[in-house]
Amino acid sequence: MLIKTIIAGFGGQGVMSMGLSLAQAAMLEAKDVTYLPSYGAEVRGGTANCTVVISDDEIASPVASSPEFVIAMNQPSVVRFQNQIQSGGLFFINSSLVESEISRGDINVVGVPANSIAEKLGSSRSANMVMLGAFIKKSGLVSLDSVIDGLKFTLSKKQKLVALNEKALKAGYELF
Repeated sequence: MLIKTIIAGFGGQGVMSMGLSLAQAAMLEAKDVTYLPSYGAEVRGGTANCTVVISDDEIASPVASSPEFVIAMNQPSVVRFQNQIQSGGLFFINSSLVESEISRGDINVVGVPANSIAEKLGSSRSANMVMLGAFIKKSGLVSLDSVIDGLKFTLSKKQKLVALNEKALKAGYELF
């Protein structure tokens, strides 16, 4: 298995945190992983994306040409990445912020109202974790428990955020 995922959005939407959490969970499951962040000219408010490659074997390149999965947290990311995903792939879109229809009929689109759910949970900043929860449920790449364990590690200096992020992850996971 060699699975490539691109996660994209505006700087400040937690795109890099999503990728890092996914990579950490895969490592906890003893999988080989690469994580490659890419920032736009501005950090907060500019475009940002990261690539996570997960495999059972050694990974030759962290670059994800023709990824199996794309997560787009905003409209510019939909426009940029909808033509890169491979035929038959899953395209996750933040339906709270993305309004346009996807022009390709050979991919499966999964709409997740991440911002709306996060606001109902009391923290709009947790939309990324809502999306990650939905993604791990639909993709089956890693387990929910591994992501939660990874969060406890990556947020070790911010323990008060662990409970909120875990709640958001579970809300997204339970959508499907």
